[in-house]
Amino acid sequence: MSWRDLKAAAPDLAREGWARFSRTKVALLGTVREDGSPRISPVEPFLLQGQLVLGVMPSPKLDDLRRDPRCVLHSSVSDIDGSEGEFKVHGRAIPTDDPALLDAEGTWWAGREPDRVGVFTVEIDEAVLVRWSADQGRMTTTRWSRATGARESTRTYP
Repeated sequence: MSWRDLKAAAPDLAREGWARFSRTKVALLGTVREDGSPRISPVEPFLLQGQLVLGVMPSPKLDDLRRDPRCVLHSSVSDIDGSEGEFKVHGRAIPTDDPALLDAEGTWWAGREPDRVGVFTVEIDEAVLVRWSADQGRMTTTRWSRATGARESTRTYP
């Protein structure tokens, strides 16, 4: 499922999620290392032609994605109380050879040699928005998946 599909299925979730990705223009990409352990690395997510797109320089994270496309993309968090909320997308990073994405204006990879970058679209399996209300001791989670659609739950914490 593309970002366009997520937006059609859960428009509020997609809007709030993209606001968190675009706020800092940096997200954390979780990949699977060759030995099965997790790796987390910063990336700059782009929304291009209805697709969530990532460019990855030659690096261990690029090797991870080429070997195992499973990934999670997590919005950056900059405050201790989490008032800005968190957004996560679970899915698979699929290499693209679409010239419109490879040469998209405003991307850091446009015009680079193909062997110097990996460009991926993210097929979304699940999207999760977590909002914290520290003053009320509540955490609200909005979760969407292909299997269950959108659902929201609130619980107290800690």
